[in-house]
Amino acid sequence: MESPVAQKLEAILNLQNIDSRLDAIFKVRGALPEEVQDLEDEIIGYETRLSKFNADISSMEDEIKKYKDAIKDSEKLIKKYQDQQMNVRNNREYDAITKELELQDLEIQVSKKKITETQVRIENKEKDIADLNEILKDRQKDLDQKKGELDTIVSESENEEKKLRNEREKAAKKVEERLIKSYDKIRINAKNGLAVVLVKRGACGGCFNIVPPQRQAEIRERKKIIVCEHCGRILAGVEDEIVEEPKPKRKRSKK
Repeated sequence: MESPVAQKLEAILNLQNIDSRLDAIFKVRGALPEEVQDLEDEIIGYETRLSKFNADISSMEDEIKKYKDAIKDSEKLIKKYQDQQMNVRNNREYDAITKELELQDLEIQVSKKKITETQVRIENKEKDIADLNEILKDRQKDLDQKKGELDTIVSESENEEKKLRNEREKAAKKVEERLIKSYDKIRINAKNGLAVVLVKRGACGGCFNIVPPQRQAEIRERKKIIVCEHCGRILAGVEDEIVEEPKPKRKRSKK
């Protein structure tokens, strides 16, 4: 019968082997998933800017409408004051109406100037939209290409990944929660994703620092969980070296 500690080590080592196989699948995909995500985020940013630009144009068009309405109101008042000017009773009324006419004429000029300025702003904004659409078109093309490459790679390993994920789920259930948390923490900090390793040729299989013989003997006993004093990885066992027997020397025939 294996000891409880030995069973724990076997379970966590099995989990590590499954994760390493999954890591190998993800490694083949390289930076493509991140590149696809970055392009998708970039495109969302451009689409947000386009939406804002279109909202700005809509707002400026409302401003132009407001100025045009103001011009119409001023023209109505001018016609009204011109009619009143024909029936003034004295110079004082005439001068007052004349000032009102001048004021409304000035209002029309200001509104027309504002319309011209706003139309220029709209044209500039439309140019920005056209430039942004070109950039967006190029980024979408890049995204489609990257996604196509990624989809091809994923489809090749999709079944294997699904199988391994199912195996991992079952394997993880055999490892106690406290050990899983430690395992996950070590994996995050490990560059090669190895949290559980064997001692190979007298060294830690993760950081390759020498493991003293006494320590190796304790690891072989599997009475407690031992971690590498250099990198903190779990040392699940000691891999026995295969010693090759020396080949017999061929006797030279005497001539």
